[in-house]
Amino acid sequence: MMKMMGELLISGGSIVSAEAVWDHVTMADRELAFKAGDVIKVLDASNKDWWWGQIDDEEGWFPASFVRLWVNQEENTAVETVEGASPSPSEVQNGHADASPSSSDCLCQPAQDRDQMRANIINEIMSTERHYIKHLKDICEGYFRQCKKRRDMFNDDQLRVIFGNIEDIYRFQMGFVRDLEKQYNTEEPHLSEIGPCFLEHQDGFWIYSEYCNNHVDACMELSRLMKDGRYQQFFEACRLVQQMIDIAIDGFLLTPVQKICKYPLQLAELLKYTVQEHSDYRYVAAALAVMRNVTQQINERKRRLENIEKIAQWQASVLDWEGDDILDRSSELVYTGEMSWIYQPYGRSQTRVFFLFDHQMVLCKKDLIRRDILYYKGRINMDRYNVVDAADGRDDDFNVSVKNAFKLSNKDSDEIHIFLAKKLEEKLRWLRGFHEERKMVQEDEKIGFEISEYQKRQAAMTVRRMTKQKGHRSVPPGYPPPMDPMNPGQYLVGDSMEQSEFEFPEPERCKSPFWQSFSRLTPFRK
Repeated sequence: MMKMMGELLISGGSIVSAEAVWDHVTMADRELAFKAGDVIKVLDASNKDWWWGQIDDEEGWFPASFVRLWVNQEENTAVETVEGASPSPSEVQNGHADASPSSSDCLCQPAQDRDQMRANIINEIMSTERHYIKHLKDICEGYFRQCKKRRDMFNDDQLRVIFGNIEDIYRFQMGFVRDLEKQYNTEEPHLSEIGPCFLEHQDGFWIYSEYCNNHVDACMELSRLMKDGRYQQFFEACRLVQQMIDIAIDGFLLTPVQKICKYPLQLAELLKYTVQEHSDYRYVAAALAVMRNVTQQINERKRRLENIEKIAQWQASVLDWEGDDILDRSSELVYTGEMSWIYQPYGRSQTRVFFLFDHQMVLCKKDLIRRDILYYKGRINMDRYNVVDAADGRDDDFNVSVKNAFKLSNKDSDEIHIFLAKKLEEKLRWLRGFHEERKMVQEDEKIGFEISEYQKRQAAMTVRRMTKQKGHRSVPPGYPPPMDPMNPGQYLVGDSMEQSEFEFPEPERCKSPFWQSFSRLTPFRK
């Protein structure tokens, strides 16, 4: 909406100004620095993420999500305001292709001009990295190190929440910049080959996931501490001693989030001015794909963390819960549904509602009268089981006839569970769900994704507060149900619910039971 309105007003001849709602700490010469409350004249809003603007005599790029628009017409009246929002790691991932010349236009330019443009972009990337290293050093030495000395003001949990893994990022970034400098051609920058550096360090960029996921908690903790004047004075003294620019600590802590989001933007622009014959072309193209994937995955992890309160709320609604909390091992509901279940050696079929999370599957029983009430009946550790398809007909392990069945076989013993879906389509959805669960676990292990103890406590506190306010088990709002792997573009629900294209709940429709609403948390990923 911001992009469409900005483009429309500028093309229509309106004078478009924007008020900054967040401090923007610059890390490159072509970025426009400002503080909250500054007014920016918007000159180009053709890209949805990064706009070109002017403050006094300074011009540069700035994040569109950091501002709210003022539309000043001839009578100089503000006619509409759009609130800016805090940026998420996925908001800046597609470059600013709309705001720059097309690839064909660039390639049609004289070779000298094209080389100069590539040299300018390379120089900007190098300058950005050097500035960024300075920011990281200031955070680690100017803030973090000083905070660790003041045990009377900060405990270990607070330091972990506020600064996350900033020291790991600093160490990684120094190694990355060191390799960039080796590839930088100071005499002829356009000949520099920096693409391979991104590819060689691609696994290292995943450490930003932990930092970005923790950033919201860091802001909350800082906001709480800043209510005490002692902390305001302390952080300001740290800034002055380190001779840092006049930006508050939360502005400095935002720079890693900005930085990881900026890489796709810079690489996309570099690729436009790199001819296919250039030795760096295929490496830059590959690096752009890698960094876009990193930002997308970081955003996916952020979305999952936003769901943990809903998972904690669901667990609180299940009666007779036993054992560890779901959040001790899991962070995502992959799939849910009702099936018949036979567990060896009993051999008796039971109907249960199953909730498949990463690492575990929870078994529940519906109340005989109140079908929206669930009772906890156990769980299966998915890390210890293999999923095995079962053919229709007589099953040798259980000596029963089965249809639309699959098994879970223990990797370390002879223990076997068999599950019977009502329809073939439902069986296939479960098999796809198990595949997605294993894929998610592997990706999480690769990047070290986990829910912090602080985040678990916050989720539990929120659930207790909501339960206390409402005085009973609450029903969360409906969420898009899992994506149907058999019919892309359609959504699905359990056998007990009618399958249809998802729409927002209508006012006259009865509220779904809690477990059915909860089953709509997470779409299948393609």
